Amino acid sequence: MEWLKTYRDGEVAGKLAELLKNQEGLPPVRFMEVCGTHTVSVCRHGIRELMPPAITLTSGPGCPVCVTATADIDAFILAAELDGSIITTFGDLLRVPGSKSSLQDARAEGADIRTVYSSLDALQIARQNPERQVIFLGVGFETTTPTVAAAILSAEQEGLQNFSVIASHKVMPPALEALLADPAIQIDGLICPGHVSIMIGADAYEPFVNRYKIPCVIAGFEPVDILKAVVMLAEQVKKGKPEVEIAYDRAVTREGNRRAMAVMYKIFEPVEALWRGLTTIAGSGLEIRPEYDSFNARKRFGITVDEANDPAGCACGDVLKSIKIPADCKLFGTACLPEHPIGPCMVSGEGACGAYYKYRQRPVQ
Repeated sequence: MEWLKTYRDGEVAGKLAELLKNQEGLPPVRFMEVCGTHTVSVCRHGIRELMPPAITLTSGPGCPVCVTATADIDAFILAAELDGSIITTFGDLLRVPGSKSSLQDARAEGADIRTVYSSLDALQIARQNPERQVIFLGVGFETTTPTVAAAILSAEQEGLQNFSVIASHKVMPPALEALLADPAIQIDGLICPGHVSIMIGADAYEPFVNRYKIPCVIAGFEPVDILKAVVMLAEQVKKGKPEVEIAYDRAVTREGNRRAMAVMYKIFEPVEALWRGLTTIAGSGLEIRPEYDSFNARKRFGITVDEANDPAGCACGDVLKSIKIPADCKLFGTACLPEHPIGPCMVSGEGACGAYYKYRQRPVQ
């Protein structure tokens, strides 16, 4: 099918949608779009409405801000309260509620909190303010963590004494392992994240195919990319031969970006981490290695917090596990709104609740 080579063409998308409607012999299946950016694209382009009755698309834990635990948000707010500190962060984190307040509240009360596009921007702020401590709030998956590692390496090489990171980074495979091992979560195929897969490579998903016999297809972010991935998953289900396929071969390889991964693991080591909704998962977090402790803001400034409960009534945890869709939450669209979010899934640009609300998604009847 030569026409599948293009990925920005409405006619091609129509052909793929027609292929899906004409699937014969396909049992009822649930395919998870793991990545938050996929969820936004699915909602924005009405892709759920194109699915045949046998296929349900459900969201997963691929929004880095959404899976950041409340206790981590509390640690970020403590850092903002340090005398003379400059906090640098991605914009999505500002409005995520901690147990008592948010970074946005802290900034309103006078904390110096600045939005940046990358850790390298934070590094530049440290160069420009040598008399003040600049702390970068590190969240994200394998996509962005190598750049944080590179920033720490640069700071070490330059001898910067006023730059550090609170690391709340996570890696995706252990979280998927936890999901697939949970009997309460029924998933029949994974639309694997595009950006993460550029880094970790398609081979990282082979253990899931071997252990759980589940089809995996890595997708890009255009509607054609996602529809193509769904068609490929459906074909795997019908054939009964699960494998890892790449529907995003213009960017993803089998081995991934080994150089970036080497830089990441030079600075960070795997540790257990608490994911919102998924509890603590071994090896799913990344902490700064002891030899780089001078750049570890938690240790440098003694930032410790107690475990904290998620907001009462918030269903973000179940949404991230695909047990619920946003509309199942009693707070969705009533008490929890983009201008007054109760949970992080309504805050983030990659959050399922925010995407469902913005594009007014409703359950397909």
